[in-house]
Amino acid sequence: MPKSLPVIDVSAPICCAPLSAEPIEEDAALELALRLKALADPVRVRLLSILLTAQAGEVCTCDLAPAVSLTEATVSHHLTQLRRAGLVESRRQGMNVYHHARTDSLEALRQVLMPNCC
Repeated sequence: MPKSLPVIDVSAPICCAPLSAEPIEEDAALELALRLKALADPVRVRLLSILLTAQAGEVCTCDLAPAVSLTEATVSHHLTQLRRAGLVESRRQGMNVYHHARTDSLEALRQVLMPNCC
């Protein structure tokens, strides 16, 4: 039986030293891996790119689905994974749900991965 990963809160931006600063602790490595796992899908990368380049700053699920040629249910699933990883925030307005990228979380992730930190 496969070993399941522990459930931890990754909704806040990651906060640990860059990988090149020192060997990463086990808990921090798990937090980083869970965020990277959420990004390890081409559809999620495309969705994040659409959100980051949206002129209005946010995009409705109903507009994201045709942009990636998937159903709204499938797009909603991918956005849920990104939201659980703390990379996207969503808000409901009437019957629609609008999403925007959490640039603070993405910047924190970039800083952890940055090889020339110090």
